[in-house]
Amino acid sequence: MRKICIADIKDRDLVDAVFLVKDKVMAMAKNGKPYLTLKLMDKTGEVDAKVWDNADEVGALFDKNDFLAVRAKASIYLGKMQLILSELKLVPEDQVQLADFLPETERDINLMVDELRSVVASIRNADLKRLLISFFADHELLAKYRVAPAAKGMHHVYLGGLLEHSLAVAKLVDAIVPLYQGLNRDLLVAGALLHDIGKVREMTYVRCFDYTDEGKLIGHITIGVEMLQERIASLPGFPVELGMLLKHMLLSHHGQYEYGSPKRPKTMEATILNYLDDLDSKINGIRTHIRKEPDNPSRWTTYHRLYDRYFFKENCLQGEESLHPDDCPEPEDGLVPESEVEPPQERAAERQHSMPAGPVGAPAGQGQAPEGQQAGTAGPEPVAARQEAAAQRQEPSRQDGGRGRGDGRGDGRGDGRKTFSNNPFAALKERES
Repeated sequence: MRKICIADIKDRDLVDAVFLVKDKVMAMAKNGKPYLTLKLMDKTGEVDAKVWDNADEVGALFDKNDFLAVRAKASIYLGKMQLILSELKLVPEDQVQLADFLPETERDINLMVDELRSVVASIRNADLKRLLISFFADHELLAKYRVAPAAKGMHHVYLGGLLEHSLAVAKLVDAIVPLYQGLNRDLLVAGALLHDIGKVREMTYVRCFDYTDEGKLIGHITIGVEMLQERIASLPGFPVELGMLLKHMLLSHHGQYEYGSPKRPKTMEATILNYLDDLDSKINGIRTHIRKEPDNPSRWTTYHRLYDRYFFKENCLQGEESLHPDDCPEPEDGLVPESEVEPPQERAAERQHSMPAGPVGAPAGQGQAPEGQQAGTAGPEPVAARQEAAAQRQEPSRQDGGRGRGDGRGDGRGDGRKTFSNNPFAALKERES
């Protein structure tokens, strides 16, 4: 049997591989015989597995979060892949590479850390810059921040997800700020980089992604505010009001009480952070859901429990024909003939003569008639009417057929998985040693 990754398993394959036990449940069949239901995983995905024989004895050999070398046969049951295990053996942790069993970002984590440093260097406010430097110059904190997932199930559920998500929100900040006057860009960027900082303590991610006791009892929002206050207290002269505004952004970034936010956004920057955080998380969550079904022939995804809906995968992008300049209609075939387009000066003069002369607030067109036109007579044919008539006369330049149907995934992946030189766990192991 050939060794195989979960993403490569096909119906009726014979599987010989090492997997991480994500979940383990002892159940009872209708005939009263116990059996084991397992959730096995590696970095490429997850698969259900069953142990039908000697479940009690086999179940005593391992626990959740252990590594198992298994021999099994793959089969499709109720539309889902599952493995029927015939053999299994516990594998010591020192014989495996942890990074082979947990999903990771497709981006190079080292390059993202470089991007993080560039973003911090771009901060002009001296107090916010020294605050961010205080956080990310802490090697132990950075080792966790660079490898942590952003969540357990909703979005960026992979190693490096927290850093990738935080940088994405910071990029969205820089896209939004030029569009509106009076926004504090530095405060927004600091909020983008720190809003989920508490997740380095809320979650555990050296095996299956799960929540720590502190995470379950307190949560990343409160943990993050505590971490922020500790850093501010270590920086003499840090402005009290600036610290208060930043704390408010962390406290309110989930937007609503029912989403776990202790406060609702009450500043412009806090409101923007809430929406940008939600935007990036939802885009990633939907894309990840679509990518999990590369062999699904339907135009719709399977049901997403957390989002409570199915998603339509088509967006008319892949396979869409582009209009070549040579295909553009000639001037005489255009919607509005050039002879009928009034010069800007004439349009301005017409607008000036057409201004209503009635009382202030009177609806347009109820003032005096334009010069040269008597009241009650029809004026020139409206441009919109001319456009509609021309459109009806125009022959279509090409048929709409022939457009290829895209698969709607848009994940940008090639056939081979991206690899990079850094082990995401290396920094953590260095700190432990």
